Amino acid sequence: MNRNENDMLEKEEIFSKVLRAGRRTYFFDVRSTKADDYYITITESKKFTEEDGSYHFKKHKIYLYKEDFTAFSEILNEMTSYVLNNKGEEVISERHQKDFKKEYNLDTTESNQNSEKTFTDIDFDDI
Repeated sequence: MNRNENDMLEKEEIFSKVLRAGRRTYFFDVRSTKADDYYITITESKKFTEEDGSYHFKKHKIYLYKEDFTAFSEILNEMTSYVLNNKGEEVISERHQKDFKKEYNLDTTESNQNSEKTFTDIDFDDI
């Protein structure tokens, strides 16, 4: 067995979950080491589309070993709680706010006849 085949066996997926989140996808995988112990990989895959319509993915991977599970989990829970307690669950971003205001203005100040014109004026770079 050559080294590449051996590396493939070492990284065999035991259990997997996928989280799709817009242009990002997160892969959570339990894998096995040569010593038949388990570890977790978390992979973020982000899709980038070129002007010609072609696309590619950029991937970032985190390896998480059993000896770090408790501390990692505690810090992740602390950080997510901090964000939610201080900013709530609503997503707030510059892009989100612009879109929200446009929808609000359409619903309250423009008639249905004008909303068709507004739709054609959308800049897709803002979406």
